[in-house]
Amino acid sequence: MSRILLVEDEELNRVLVRAILSRAADESVRSVELVEAGTLERARTALSETAVDVILLDVNLPDGNGLTLAADLSTREDRPQVIALTASVLPHERAAAMSAGCDAFLDKPYAAQALLDLLAAHLPRP
Repeated sequence: MSRILLVEDEELNRVLVRAILSRAADESVRSVELVEAGTLERARTALSETAVDVILLDVNLPDGNGLTLAADLSTREDRPQVIALTASVLPHERAAAMSAGCDAFLDKPYAAQALLDLLAAHLPRP
């Protein structure tokens, strides 16, 4: 079973992701284990305790910029795929996310299908 780490400080956004995943037509997406963290500190703790395949990473978190986590992970050989999630859609923000080591970028608010398509593309296949 694949595992996703959702790093998102807004509870409503976490509820939305849980709902989207639970209704996914693709069984490999619907059956993922979702680990949640509301801060960078909790995300780092979660990553030290468990391996994940994909990180859904909010950029603006209460304790810092999520891109610092992406940059820290970018040098790891076993690094997970990182999908940046942000309401800031300026071109330089997208470029900064990709430079930090993100594999994809999704603008908030996003359509459920856009998230599912990205996950299907980035999750390992059984």
